[in-house]
Amino acid sequence: IRTYLPRNELFLALDCEMVGIGPGGQKSSVACVTVIDWHGGLLFQSLIKQTEKVTDYRTHISGITEKDLRNATMTLNECRAIISQLLHNRILVGHALQNDLSLLQITHPWWMIRDTASYAPFMKYRHDGYLWPRKLKHLAGERLRRDIQIAGRPHNAYEDALASIDLYKLVRVQWEEIIQSN
Repeated sequence: IRTYLPRNELFLALDCEMVGIGPGGQKSSVACVTVIDWHGGLLFQSLIKQTEKVTDYRTHISGITEKDLRNATMTLNECRAIISQLLHNRILVGHALQNDLSLLQITHPWWMIRDTASYAPFMKYRHDGYLWPRKLKHLAGERLRRDIQIAGRPHNAYEDALASIDLYKLVRVQWEEIIQSN
């Protein structure tokens, strides 16, 4: 039996960068959204206008500054509408997508998601025997021989989305076999 491989143009990869709102910046808010296609082509990228006061820009991680967001015009609702339209009948690839999707307030069917954080062969066993997600940075270094999220440099949403889709491509046949057996 041959494994059915969905067409390349059905795949999109998503990554978001967050800023902190509320006391101590502990609550996350989507500040930048990036979506790419199978070939790494940029389909969408936008800064998101914040409705609550940003208390931590998390610039060392997000790369986002107060100045960046001062010029942001797209609302989260407008962004959500665009992303939802892009995702319609498409397969979404990313790393720890539940974080991004919940903050975007978007749902997507599980069988249309390829999350590199929850793909068992990419995970590691914790000391108590439970499977645990690995950092995208470590997976990219080990599997793709690519350095991303370098210490002292902010994350790059495009780079992270590309790493996720490239990781998926490495194990595409095996991953699709698992999806189809469910």
